[in-house]
Amino acid sequence: MLSDRGVAIIRSRVVERAAYVLGAMLLLTWAGATARGRLAAAEALETFSQAPVDTSAWSPERVKAYASARSSPATPLAILTIPRLGLTVPVLEGVDAAALDRGAGHIPETASPGQPGNVGIAGHRDGFFRGLKDVRVGDEIRLETHRELAVYVVEKTWVVEPEDLSVLEPTSGASITLVTCFPFYYVGAAPRRFIVRASVPLDRPIETR
Repeated sequence: MLSDRGVAIIRSRVVERAAYVLGAMLLLTWAGATARGRLAAAEALETFSQAPVDTSAWSPERVKAYASARSSPATPLAILTIPRLGLTVPVLEGVDAAALDRGAGHIPETASPGQPGNVGIAGHRDGFFRGLKDVRVGDEIRLETHRELAVYVVEKTWVVEPEDLSVLEPTSGASITLVTCFPFYYVGAAPRRFIVRASVPLDRPIETR
């Protein structure tokens, strides 16, 4: 016959095993839900990249370039939205013609979309970023990836020379810098750059899925 101590040991082991099994089941459930969420988000990004876009304010050359670029498949890194301006644009990697004709481009060597630091994103002034001419301090900029959602608030706008790369320097907090050519309706190659800087408020951290 088992002693009281032996019974207590057996019960303890049974409880430990039950807790382990329950923990493993919860972990698998969480992992499955997370994977499904990320897959759904990735599918949403891909679906958006194929959705119709309002090009009524664009230049004829940009409309033509965009129509041609849409035939090449590309899954965006993120979706950038400025609700007040009605601006929604896919963000692709790089700032070459292939990326900027199809959407906005993540500037290499800057923080990745959804991550802390200074995320640099460029776009054409006569295409997706035409609406930046009406941006205001206090506007929200949403940047959504399949892993994170960052909501930035515009702090300031200014104009710089093309060679001024200080706007892309790393920042201590989570921020985003939008870059486009300026003036917006300049005929020919625009000589300057329009900058929008926004940051994530301390009370609204980046959401991780």
